[in-house]
Amino acid sequence: MKILVTGAAGFIGSHLCEKLLENDKYQVIGVDHFIGPTSFPLKNKNLKNLRNHPRFTFQQRDLYITDLNRLLADVDVVFHLAGIPGVRSSWGYDFEPYVQNNILVTQRFLEALKTTSVKKFVYASTSSIYGQKNGKVTEDMLPEPLSPYGVTKLAGEHLCRLYEKSFQIPIVILRFFTVYGPRQRSDMAFHIFIKQLLNDNPITVFGDGTQTRDFTYVEDCVNGIISVMDHDQAIGKTFNIGGLERASVNEVISLLEHLTGKKATIQYKPEVHGEPKHTYADISLAQKIIGYHPIVSLKDGLKKEIEYIREIIKEG
Repeated sequence: MKILVTGAAGFIGSHLCEKLLENDKYQVIGVDHFIGPTSFPLKNKNLKNLRNHPRFTFQQRDLYITDLNRLLADVDVVFHLAGIPGVRSSWGYDFEPYVQNNILVTQRFLEALKTTSVKKFVYASTSSIYGQKNGKVTEDMLPEPLSPYGVTKLAGEHLCRLYEKSFQIPIVILRFFTVYGPRQRSDMAFHIFIKQLLNDNPITVFGDGTQTRDFTYVEDCVNGIISVMDHDQAIGKTFNIGGLERASVNEVISLLEHLTGKKATIQYKPEVHGEPKHTYADISLAQKIIGYHPIVSLKDGLKKEIEYIREIIKEG
């Protein structure tokens, strides 16, 4: 089976490729344009375990100008993770690359899929499409994104639905809830907090720290993504991919202090536009249809991310 992973040098994408290659029946094509907040050296580091694998092929490409029909030739499954991430940086003049990479590239893929025999097109979306909700969110709740980033990912979802209905494209939509772990993007909170703490710098918190998130360890997330392949009943559906437990930002910092043995100096700053106060995933549909069951605790997941951050600090 031939599998295409876009965003293969990214945080989730690189873990996904490694996990797929554990199955001898899979050939994996990884594509990445090396854009976004993660630096070139770190993206190269993400690919370290993949580049010499006999069943992995990597292509550095801009999907906006790539011949997608040729790229999709003989591909059975597409995991479309590529795009520009980040809530805070999606405002103002920085919005244009979000439109190009999150909306237009997705539309180009869907157009190309009309003439292929791809069995599943899995679109990576985000909890940011929900906006501010109270309690657990289910997949059928009204999307009300609070940021331009969330708007672009929701637009991608709408395009998937449109092409599914009009051209029977076999789509699956996955909404990720605050994924963390080794290789987490350098602009994400855990990465920043751990690096600040290990370097004995003050930790910057936007808001009062009582905001809560449904944190999803990357290994759990990847297992959820891959499980879609074995369940044809997932086609046409949208799933929340959430974690084992929720916590507030203040609780996370306290846990990081315990795990590192360092005392944090916290600088609280005004909250930023575009971020909900709370996120809370109802994952019952994913549990029922694709057998998704997160197992990694926040404490164990943070231990692994701390080890990763220590390593990259040591390497400079």
